[in-house]
Amino acid sequence: MIKIGKYQHFKGNYYHVLHIAKHSETDEMMVVYQPDYGERDIWVRPLSMFDETIERDGKTLKRFTFVE
Repeated sequence: MIKIGKYQHFKGNYYHVLHIAKHSETDEMMVVYQPDYGERDIWVRPLSMFDETIERDGKTLKRFTFVE
């Protein structure tokens, strides 16, 4: 499970994880988060995708990295 707090996306922007929620139909765990820029809409993404390791330009890195 991930922590509530501030994360940095691998592309550089910062986001605040507000809650961990459960999908009402599938029980899939979801991350409720808000960008630290722009209109600051509230977004949701599957936990498995939020916490995944990806490959970009031959490098392996986390999609989101905990900051504080």
